[in-house]
Amino acid sequence: MKALTVEPGTAQSLRVEDVPEPEPGPGDLLVDGIAIGICGTDHEIVDGDYGWSPSGRDRLVIGHESLGRVREAPTSSDFTRGDLVVGVVRRPDPEPCGACAHDQFDMCRNGRYTERGIKQIDGYGSERWRVEAEYAVKLDPALEDVGMLLEPTSVVAKAWDQIDKVGSRSWFEPRTVLITGAGPIGLLAGMIGVQRGLDVHLLDRVTAGPKPSIIHDLGATYHSGDIGAVTEKLSPDIIIEATGVAELVVGSMAGTSGYGIVCLTGVSSGKHAIPVNAADLNREMVLENDVVIGSVNANLGHYRAGADALAAADPAWLSRLISRRLTLDEIGSAFDRQDDDVKVVVELDGGR
Repeated sequence: MKALTVEPGTAQSLRVEDVPEPEPGPGDLLVDGIAIGICGTDHEIVDGDYGWSPSGRDRLVIGHESLGRVREAPTSSDFTRGDLVVGVVRRPDPEPCGACAHDQFDMCRNGRYTERGIKQIDGYGSERWRVEAEYAVKLDPALEDVGMLLEPTSVVAKAWDQIDKVGSRSWFEPRTVLITGAGPIGLLAGMIGVQRGLDVHLLDRVTAGPKPSIIHDLGATYHSGDIGAVTEKLSPDIIIEATGVAELVVGSMAGTSGYGIVCLTGVSSGKHAIPVNAADLNREMVLENDVVIGSVNANLGHYRAGADALAAADPAWLSRLISRRLTLDEIGSAFDRQDDDVKVVVELDGGR
């Protein structure tokens, strides 16, 4: 069968090649791959900056934003042939830390977790794949064209869960949320914010292309100006920072109302430094009881919450987040960034 593979640590080693059928394991589902989504992590792996191959091998099957259809399922599982499923990315470490032992592998303390398509386990970028039934999430059949959005949706479902946990330390009835960055993470975070009945605002640098209208049709407000001016006007209760851009990170930390919560979901490159008045920032955060948290990855509960959020969304709106759909034969252009890209998808079944 065909699969999308790389040699981690070697730039531009991406290729489509024939690989053996996946080895069955106890309790596994056999799944026909439908599609994978491409994200920044995949770009880093293809550029040779990230990723680990399985033990004893040079190459890794990539693809962690999965979507597939069950071909075979154990009779003891909750799945049947034809179910639409997504595979969870992370697995707990073999000698679990306390968090992993309590099914919170997204909060692994020792870093010995593994991840499908990223770290030491083959991903879902193949015509067929297997996944343990307990690490598979069933999707509403109406999501057949957009279900590969579940993995990024699980990430923002976790971010909202963390915001709720922090907010609950005192009376908490947020009204306004600002999201910096209108990529898939930012748009999906905004979607959940709208579903919660919040006044949702998104800040991005572009003034043309599809993003402003996508945000408008979500029922949110689009901004493209300076973050300081936007936060001064909005005084948001919550900011979800989804870019990792240093100016936006610092601007978010300084930009909430009192008892504000900033959730950082973007990863900074570390290549750009800016001056920061740490004393004033510290004073404001302390006197206003502000909180800044980082959030990454997701556990099974977040995947299920993400599946519920997608099922409650407008499928036509979700489909607009997918800028390009390519086949395995067109894989080279999937990693050529285009200005209007939101989410690029690679179809594993030839586009049906």
